[in-house]
Amino acid sequence: MSTKTKSPAKRLFIVDDHPMMRTGMAQLIGNEPDLIICGESGTAGQAFDMVTSEKPDLLLLDISLPDKNGLELIKDLLNIQPALPILVVSMHDEMLYAERVLRAGARGYIMKQEGGKKLLQAIRQILGGQIYVSEKMASRILEAFSGKPGKAAESALHLLSDREFEVFQCIGRGLGTQDIARQLHLSVKTVWVHRINIKKKLGLETANDLVHYAVRWAETEKET
Repeated sequence: MSTKTKSPAKRLFIVDDHPMMRTGMAQLIGNEPDLIICGESGTAGQAFDMVTSEKPDLLLLDISLPDKNGLELIKDLLNIQPALPILVVSMHDEMLYAERVLRAGARGYIMKQEGGKKLLQAIRQILGGQIYVSEKMASRILEAFSGKPGKAAESALHLLSDREFEVFQCIGRGLGTQDIARQLHLSVKTVWVHRINIKKKLGLETANDLVHYAVRWAETEKET
């Protein structure tokens, strides 16, 4: 008489600054017999400490956090846990963020509006050692890999480095240079250099042009 050994449930950790979103994901995952939630956090700082001690099998991460950009948290965590699989679950358009997330080392990107069924699919795909993005995003990445221009090339924002993009986001939220420096733990001079580089890459002439562009972009992000 043979007995099958049941595999232990995979342990997932949620990082999202919205308590209702964390609760919703926890309930969805809690209904799956092979998945459990081992912890959750609403800030990057708390998440860093808890994830390093809990060592989950998969991290579910929102990139918009109150104390630190999610892209930087991905890099920090992978610096000490290189094998940690990370799935970004975000409200932001994957066409702009997914490639940055993958370059930072995450294993997938899914937009929150995709719903529970797709989220579980993404979770299991990544736990199975694969990368998860939508079919549309996968096609775009393949186009870029094959050298075809694709629609991604139409947005100059893709020319910005992760740090430049972070500065651009802060400008769009109405922050001044000193406030940006404080928030991102940079010198004022470094922020100015980033602003100059951003202007060049976006083809903008003046500081006012940059502010207007960033604010308009931030407004469209709120509408999505």
